[in-house]
Amino acid sequence: MDKRKKVILDLMEDEFYVPMKEKELAVMLQVSKEDRNELNRLLNELLAEGKISITKKGKFIRAKHSDKLLEGIFISHPKGFGFVEIEGREEDLYIPESCVNGAFHKDKVRVALLAGQKGKRQEAQVIEILERSIKQIVGIFDKSNKNYGFVIPDNAKIGEDIFVPTERSKGAVSGHKVVCEITSYGKDRRKPEGKITEILGHVNDPGVDIMSIVRGYELPMEFSDKIMRQVENVSNDVSEADMAGRRDLRDMTMVTIDGEDAKDLDDAVSLSKDGELYHLGVHIADVTNYVQENSALDREALKRGTSVYLVDRVIPMLPHKLSNGICSLNAGVDRLALSCLMTIDSKGEVISHEIVESVIKVDRRMSYTSVRKILEDKDEAEIKEYESLVPMFELMAELAAILRNKRKKRGSIDFDFPESKIILDKNGRPIDIKPYERNVATKIIEDFMLIANETVAQHFYWMELPFVYRTHDNPDPEKIAKLSTFIRNFGYTIKSKQEEIHPKELQKLLTKIEDTPEEALISRLTLRSMKQAKYTIDSSGHFGLACQYYCHFTSPIRRYPDLQIHRIIKEQIRGRMNENRIEHYDAILPEVAKHSSEMERRADEAERETDKLKKVEYMSERIGEIYEGVISSITAWGVYVELPNTIEGMIHVSMLPGDYFYYDEQSYEMVGQATNKRYKLGEKIMVRVNDTDKLSRTIDFVIPQEWELDLEEDM
Repeated sequence: MDKRKKVILDLMEDEFYVPMKEKELAVMLQVSKEDRNELNRLLNELLAEGKISITKKGKFIRAKHSDKLLEGIFISHPKGFGFVEIEGREEDLYIPESCVNGAFHKDKVRVALLAGQKGKRQEAQVIEILERSIKQIVGIFDKSNKNYGFVIPDNAKIGEDIFVPTERSKGAVSGHKVVCEITSYGKDRRKPEGKITEILGHVNDPGVDIMSIVRGYELPMEFSDKIMRQVENVSNDVSEADMAGRRDLRDMTMVTIDGEDAKDLDDAVSLSKDGELYHLGVHIADVTNYVQENSALDREALKRGTSVYLVDRVIPMLPHKLSNGICSLNAGVDRLALSCLMTIDSKGEVISHEIVESVIKVDRRMSYTSVRKILEDKDEAEIKEYESLVPMFELMAELAAILRNKRKKRGSIDFDFPESKIILDKNGRPIDIKPYERNVATKIIEDFMLIANETVAQHFYWMELPFVYRTHDNPDPEKIAKLSTFIRNFGYTIKSKQEEIHPKELQKLLTKIEDTPEEALISRLTLRSMKQAKYTIDSSGHFGLACQYYCHFTSPIRRYPDLQIHRIIKEQIRGRMNENRIEHYDAILPEVAKHSSEMERRADEAERETDKLKKVEYMSERIGEIYEGVISSITAWGVYVELPNTIEGMIHVSMLPGDYFYYDEQSYEMVGQATNKRYKLGEKIMVRVNDTDKLSRTIDFVIPQEWELDLEEDM
């Protein structure tokens, strides 16, 4: 090789090499103006030989050296800088504003590491945008001029407004919430451009706020005509042909237990006792009988991945005719099911089990409230109403307690804190926010579904067949350290060894805090300190449940992974799991697991955003009111305070009275520079609601003055 080419390539081998334009390379190589043509010729030859490549910005980079370049997902920050998440790498890369190079939030990018980081977060530069993620945005239209307007994105992470020429504005006026398709992502200091595809309504119109979130997360609301025609052809009744070859369990006493407003009943339970042995049946609607693999309906279900439960609506994975009809285990009618029939001893061990295709008939549709009244309240009217079933409910409570105790012994973490239930009026305005409590009935169903999921997962693990598992990795040591600091303020401790913690330690903590005022807060923060569970094709274990084998088997109406493994189970039962089918599942399941995890995260984020929106709306009518809360988080920019109703707001660091405050990263405290006044995690604090912002979905608190507190006491 020409020695001069080798010099260029050696320069590009530098560990922290950043792509350079020809002019910058000339400076680095000390090439004179007279020799610039020769450098250009050498670079063109190297390009032709495939030894270097050129980015969209016209910068040169050593080719085929993926160890020098990294790929990941860009996460932007409203202030202009960003981070790149790289799979398998613990810490994200920091992207300075000058190195973003036109990347948008959630773009897939290629980055080069920057030199000079000593003890700081590794910095990098975006050198290529591999794939655009956001194709449309939702925001408020601002008609700035007769010839054009701008869309101000709802998503604060998209730091630039979108320029829209009047002819592409669809007649939108200032204050309209709109969906805007991005036609250009902007370059050379020009703003991104777009066209309005939908006007959702005025920003203050009822329902527009939630619909903005739905469109912002690109949640599909309607099913296509093709899918609806396919669904119309599905029978409303189970035929004799459908029942052929199935285990007939219609004489077995069984019930569904759900919330009063539930419409898609996909699990039924049965229980009897023979001596010391319990015979538990968990019967799950056989949705796959009506959703054929690779049909239009199946492809749509996979695309959605999950049903989404927003504060004012449900966006289902399957059309209602299926989920509320033939796939719903309604009482008194024949239904097709997959049944996990378990024999369990007095210690909670599953000593034998069968997984069978069945036909069932539910005896009664029960609600959590009714079962609670029977078992906890000993309500005479309720007991009389369901007299023949009461002994089975008592047996259920007995077995559920055994199963729960067994899980507890091995270290399973049971989060028993109240979720918030947001009550809306007919116009979608929040009128109350209250805890949504678990009770004996919800725990029975939870315990029975958990044991069925474990049993099915273990069964298929040992068969060594392709499968989709539900896994949960160990928490990050840094988050556990923060949690440890937080709970010390309440007098609690947790032990961890070699940067790892056993789930039993967290379970012990949750036991200690039972029935204390801080229980809900510490439980929630413990949950936040853990990683997110996901779907995988390997059974790597579930930290939170302290078990090796776990899957989602029990909700095929609302979760695609359950639907997917039902197909595998049925093929295995029918003896059809041959080499071709194994190869088929080996090929498709990695993407099914990955996509389902992503769709679950999207649904969780949308649900959280709608909750936050309504909480902000609720507090906007309570500005000036004083509450007692607990410091739930501290950052460099402020102190977060959580109220008893689960609403969280922030006191900005500049609003902390009496001193200049700074954040001490070692102790996770906010410290007054002159007074040494400290705000600690877990500390109780009085706050006044100062302001709310529906667009950013934030609530601002301040610390009330003494006279305000005195006035509060007098009222």
